[in-house]
Amino acid sequence: MDEVLDVAKLAPYSEGSVVSRSLLNAPTGSATVFSFDKGEGLSEHSAPFEALIHVLDGEAEVTLAGKPHRLKAGQMLVMPSGIPHAVLAVERFKMLLFLARAKGKADGSGA
Repeated sequence: MDEVLDVAKLAPYSEGSVVSRSLLNAPTGSATVFSFDKGEGLSEHSAPFEALIHVLDGEAEVTLAGKPHRLKAGQMLVMPSGIPHAVLAVERFKMLLFLARAKGKADGSGA
């Protein structure tokens, strides 16, 4: 695909909701854009992949291994695999989430 995209416009805000749109889903990684209405979030969880959050708009609190990180537009946070994390929209915000999968671990099983 050789189309230039305005990533922040791909997941419009929706009142009281989290909206996501997958941009890339490959065996070696994925990219998904999310929009969160104020107060919305993702409860604590962990993933078997390295992850990178890039905030596109607004402000969020990302708790990583129990430590809160306040992120604003233009800022990024790297999240190591297997570490518990949660996301809360301090105000409406959008993020681009990149997941990097090790070769041979596309399903998270490690095999």
